[in-house]
Amino acid sequence: MRPADLPRRLLLGPGPSNVHPRVREALARPLVGHMDPTFFELLDGVQDSLRALFGTGHPLTLPISATGSAGMEACFVNLVEPGDEVLIGVAGVFGDRMAQVAARCGARVTRIEAELGTALDPDAMADAIGRIRPRVVALVHAETSTGVLQPIDRIAAASREAGALVILDCVTSLGGVTVAIDEWGVDAAYSATQKCLSCPPGLSPVSFSQRAVERAATRVTPVQSWYLDVNLLANYVGESRVYHHTAPVSAIFGLAEGLRLVEEEGMATRTERHRHAANLLIEGMGDLGFEPLVDAAVRLPSLTTLTLPEKVERGEADLRRRLLEFYNIEVGGGLGPLAGRIWRIGLMGENARVTNVEALLSALRRELG
Repeated sequence: MRPADLPRRLLLGPGPSNVHPRVREALARPLVGHMDPTFFELLDGVQDSLRALFGTGHPLTLPISATGSAGMEACFVNLVEPGDEVLIGVAGVFGDRMAQVAARCGARVTRIEAELGTALDPDAMADAIGRIRPRVVALVHAETSTGVLQPIDRIAAASREAGALVILDCVTSLGGVTVAIDEWGVDAAYSATQKCLSCPPGLSPVSFSQRAVERAATRVTPVQSWYLDVNLLANYVGESRVYHHTAPVSAIFGLAEGLRLVEEEGMATRTERHRHAANLLIEGMGDLGFEPLVDAAVRLPSLTTLTLPEKVERGEADLRRRLLEFYNIEVGGGLGPLAGRIWRIGLMGENARVTNVEALLSALRRELG
């Protein structure tokens, strides 16, 4: 199949989202070298924009040259050593993935779990933090498998009081809702470009606090990943400009444009746009028998999880296939225990538009009669 033959999809699943036209144009700009002074100037601007979006002054804030899963790996492999006590808040698939990565780092992992579709209990997390005294506490801000937006401040405060570093997954929240990692007391955060930033997959914005940088620099054992070692990456993205790897120059051109779009719109307006689109989606889907899985107080606006009416549940995968084949609309099914029980509908970044909600509702009305 030639690229020209690819279908034009409306990507309303859990990611990727559709790429903004200005980002596509940026991706096609003439290539420069990854050690070119003009590229470093642009990279500096990307880092500044990412700091503003993460809500941080952390100097070591950068786009990792890989997907969001590598951002997660970068946080754990730099901050966790074999034998460390690590506490993970598990409220879905991606909290569970954090626990798996921490275990592969040799950590002694304790999991505090929440029922799927609910937020972590801050009191349960605080009790466990006080009892275990972990070196690292990790949790997901926006759980992509359930559509929960987790409150962070109380858990992060308990972690810092115990001397623990805090790792936060912001993959489906950055650029869609306010993120304030300095205010919350988060030490390492990671995201991905293909969600609310409306860029292609392939980069993972990350940010490390000074405490996290010092922890990585004073480890007893070497960072187990050469590629993701922040001690080395800091020399490339910082003032010394020591060669580390060939950065994906065109992808960073695209990210720079995506970040400009966020800045031009402003996060207050952007957040309200996501919430408005999600509310219209829930209202319209409710008329068709779909109900939200998550309570409004902790509902993630950029990704809505909906329980299925009985007439859909019996053939939900077939209905999603028809939406894709006949209407070019992608929606996501459930993961893990929620497979076949919910849909995950993403209205992220460029896709958080009323017109896209109406396109999906129109297709479903036709299919469901």
